[in-house]
Amino acid sequence: MSDIFETDIDDENENLSSLEDNDIDVAASENLVFDYPLYHLKLDYSCETLYAKTPDSKMQIAAGDFVIVPTRYGKDMARVLGVAKKPIGIKQSDIVTIDRKASEADLKRRDELIQKEKDAFPIFKEKVAYHKLDMKLVETHFLFDEQKALFFFSSDSRVDFRELVKDLVSVFKMRIELRQIGVRDESRITGGLGVCGRPFCCHGVSDKLRPVSIKMAKDQNLSLNSMKISGQCGRLLCCLSYEYDWYNEARKSLPNEGVRLSYDGTDFRITEVNPLTSMVKMLGDDGRLLEVNAKRFYRDGNRWKIN
Repeated sequence: MSDIFETDIDDENENLSSLEDNDIDVAASENLVFDYPLYHLKLDYSCETLYAKTPDSKMQIAAGDFVIVPTRYGKDMARVLGVAKKPIGIKQSDIVTIDRKASEADLKRRDELIQKEKDAFPIFKEKVAYHKLDMKLVETHFLFDEQKALFFFSSDSRVDFRELVKDLVSVFKMRIELRQIGVRDESRITGGLGVCGRPFCCHGVSDKLRPVSIKMAKDQNLSLNSMKISGQCGRLLCCLSYEYDWYNEARKSLPNEGVRLSYDGTDFRITEVNPLTSMVKMLGDDGRLLEVNAKRFYRDGNRWKIN
């Protein structure tokens, strides 16, 4: 079983450290070299993605097709997103081999399993209530090519579900696996709209979760109010991590806040740097507040100057 435990935001004390990620394992990436089409696949029920190759050149697949492929849960059906030209953040060992392209019979069975999953939802909730367990069912999935059912749930604490599993086995007559997931994984599976009005990044952009830190918010000149920089899951916004590399690179060619320089016969102190607009605000000792294009700044040794 895989258990992921996460904490909620402490709104009253503004405990910003509780919003950071300390339990995400970031796999080391490799510079992959391959001479075969590499396909990007997606498991619809969990929104997880994986990379796969075909067993030979005879198998022709395209975006939108369904294929049978080995996953970490067992052999299952996945949707083809397309050819991955520049895969990022994966290792050679992460690439699996597609078993076969889904047939019409396979697609019909997929529809039957989806209905079976819907029917299993109330049964699971009934059993949880009977055993008086603190569990929130997030997703149910029956593997395509194996007699195995997955139940993804969230909980604020560790749950002893051994008796529950016995009940579920007696009902479904197959292997049962319960997986406790964290708040980010729950958001990735269920989806929703973020404060920007667009689908959650973890659901619609990438399921590869990168650790997000308060430093990323600071470096992007964002408010450190937990309500403004955290997502619906209660953790720091995923987009802080996606955009951090750009901000970090852009700031290398810009002066930092607090830097002092001389301009137009007056000493100025830089008060704000905006990499997005490429504008820098600075306050002079004479009370003047100027906004200058960042392209006018240059380094002369260890000092910043303005053209």
